[in-house]
Amino acid sequence: MSKKTLLNSKDIEIILHRLACQLIENHNDFSNTVLIGLQPRGIYLANRLVDLLEKEYQVKNLKIGLLDITFYRDDFRRRDEPLAATATEMNFLVEHKNVVIIDDVLFSGRSIRAALTALESYGRPENIELLVLIDRRFSRHLPIQPNYRGRQVDAINEERVLVTWKETHKKDAVYIETK
Repeated sequence: MSKKTLLNSKDIEIILHRLACQLIENHNDFSNTVLIGLQPRGIYLANRLVDLLEKEYQVKNLKIGLLDITFYRDDFRRRDEPLAATATEMNFLVEHKNVVIIDDVLFSGRSIRAALTALESYGRPENIELLVLIDRRFSRHLPIQPNYRGRQVDAINEERVLVTWKETHKKDAVYIETK
């Protein structure tokens, strides 16, 4: 299996700042906006963005939620091994709010569809946007597109996009792996 570096830590830092600025441009003071990181891998991106928005751009009172979509996935019962759920941490409703769903890689769109279904339990949002670090452009099974994207990648189906975070892998990087 070969692995090619797509983004290094400096590239990711630049992208995070750009995404944070785009969010500020579209949501101003975030008074009616909630950020929701998808469990398990979208939470690292969401936490990084919240940290950046609060410390570097002095945005106050951000609401962040962590949403588990395990039991909302359409392949939940089709896998050989059982899926392990993680905790949903949302102490607010999304009723009449602008919601930004955050995930690391947009591939087929199925995770985002599951997130939309899971969000229904928390109210009816005013608007929903999608922010992803990596958009695998030619892999969509559903008509879902991001509003904010860090980098667009044209990877073939046999290639895997792997995002590593310093919190879990000791370094920030994005790789394309070929089998």
